[in-house]
Amino acid sequence: MAEFVVIAAAMALGLAAFAVAVLPSPGWAMIAFGSCVGLVALGVRRSYPHPSFGLCNTVTLGRAALLSLLAGVLADAGAVSPWLVFWVGLTILSLDGVDGWLARRSHLKSDFGARFDMEVDAALGAVLALYLMLSGRTGAEILVLGFMRHVFVLAGLAWPMLRGALPESMRRKTICVVQIGTLIALTCPLVPAAVVGPVALAASALLVLSFAVDTAWLVRHRR
Repeated sequence: MAEFVVIAAAMALGLAAFAVAVLPSPGWAMIAFGSCVGLVALGVRRSYPHPSFGLCNTVTLGRAALLSLLAGVLADAGAVSPWLVFWVGLTILSLDGVDGWLARRSHLKSDFGARFDMEVDAALGAVLALYLMLSGRTGAEILVLGFMRHVFVLAGLAWPMLRGALPESMRRKTICVVQIGTLIALTCPLVPAAVVGPVALAASALLVLSFAVDTAWLVRHRR
């Protein structure tokens, strides 16, 4: 736990310096990261099985720190350069998979680490979708692309069969990358406004189809 505290504190200092330099309201980024650190600390205490936090989880926490910076952008979405959002988002996506590789290499694989990585991905999609809407790049329909997993989780509260474990799926992983990649691409100022809507619609359709396939599987295999 001491290792985690040192890592989190160092990242908080780095994030604070970066946020002050690039954001009109840097405090929101720090609040987001502080909330993330609190949740991660709780997860480590409850279910992390290894004595070392490890480089793998440090990478994931670094992705969460960058994500917190993007969350801070939401307070002033129209006042921040879209290039900042694009490059930070691309960096977060580029590091996805590195943490898993490091976990396998260092024998630090855990359910906690996998869940941590998945939640960062889900939060990244939500933040990017909110940014695209708040900045005026798209309408509220983009929220379908950013919040499908959150809707699925909420649906599981009403229908317990949706909380079942799903088998590994390359289709699911591929569409997740397409989802995040599309959201990041749409933040790029070089993408013509005329193609934003159709591209978002196509990616949303793929994502909805993927969740429909998973839902059908869970219904067929419910206990």
